Amino acid sequence: MAENQLQYAPSPPWSARPYHRKWLLARADDLFDFFQVAAINPKGGFYDLSREGKPLATDNPVRGIHSSARMVHCYAIGHLLGRPGSSDIVDHGMRYLWERHRDQKNGGYFWQANDTGAVDDSKQGYGHAFVLLAASSAKCVGHPLADAMLADITEVIEKRFWEDRHGAIAEEFSADWQPVPGYRGQNSNMHLTESLMAAFEATGEQHYLTRAERIADLVINRRAREEAFRVAEHFGENWDVERSYYHPNEMFRPAGTTPGHWLEWARLLLQLWVLGGERHAWMPEAARGLFFQSMALGWDKDKGGFFYTLDWENAPDKRAKLWWPLCEGAAAAHFLGQHQEGDFHEESYRKIWNYIAGNSLDQEFGGWHEELTEDGKPANSLFPGKGDIYHALQACLIPLFPAKSSLTKMISEHPLEV
Repeated sequence: MAENQLQYAPSPPWSARPYHRKWLLARADDLFDFFQVAAINPKGGFYDLSREGKPLATDNPVRGIHSSARMVHCYAIGHLLGRPGSSDIVDHGMRYLWERHRDQKNGGYFWQANDTGAVDDSKQGYGHAFVLLAASSAKCVGHPLADAMLADITEVIEKRFWEDRHGAIAEEFSADWQPVPGYRGQNSNMHLTESLMAAFEATGEQHYLTRAERIADLVINRRAREEAFRVAEHFGENWDVERSYYHPNEMFRPAGTTPGHWLEWARLLLQLWVLGGERHAWMPEAARGLFFQSMALGWDKDKGGFFYTLDWENAPDKRAKLWWPLCEGAAAAHFLGQHQEGDFHEESYRKIWNYIAGNSLDQEFGGWHEELTEDGKPANSLFPGKGDIYHALQACLIPLFPAKSSLTKMISEHPLEV
């Protein structure tokens, strides 16, 4: 579908209009419905789902820790909203994280597990960041394992992953904590920033926020600023940009740059700025720069949607249109529109949701297409089906609340109005 070229009257913002708010809430309900029953593995953990909403594998399926942790986080949100059955999902996921993913011998959490134990026993920063998010969200709903998991994951991150000389975490270790040398990644640190803010909000402990601010300063205020607010993905051990880095797993470590992460950082920076008392003037400046660059360089001006990756000359590289950059773009546009004057962010917000409505929503089976071709056709080169509720659910719900904090905090403090 070609991009709609209509010029939209920017005010009042869509997020303030009752119909749009009801539409977003309905899309959130669709997502909750799609995953709530079908994703449950009765032996523990969760299934990855096909496009039709069926388990991709039922015989001892492997599950990544980030996916299990995200289900806990999302259904903690559901519980706070008052969705029946959500607390059962939270409990199911928390027990799987604690009993199957946690390494009771060496400490930390395995990257992949199944019904019998670890499948990939590496200890990865990306996965540990999401355990911290799950524990923080579970604490907000009073789950009995939350405090123990929060204390455990905090200690692991502090003692094993945190590198104080840089103000960020290392990427990966073996099961017995031998370091995997030579690589540092912004993706794991970006999600840790999100999780550290959630932990700060759940506990009130300042050290979480301080760590988040240090990561943001390194990755964005220094490294991304040096690249004209394009976020580098891959670094050496001393946080020097590695432009030629290549890894065969393009899902987690794509080559080049990824505009979706620029968008994600734009929102996280504004949240961090608010939580920190609006002390760091560089944060809203950087958020504005990141969002502008993502729309200027990453948005397909002909067909719509965000290209998955760009090369270092700003040309599209991986031309697929994934769902999660659209989700992060909508959420970032809402945050920016709430904090900075001007029509650009509202116009971008509407442009992104128009593309989602016309392309990403699976009208036949429910849920969202996680991958589209450049022309907007469903594809599965990176993602085999529909494995994740996290990005899409947050995109639907973030615009329904003040752009100040995490969803768990905002839902707790502000009754939902539609």
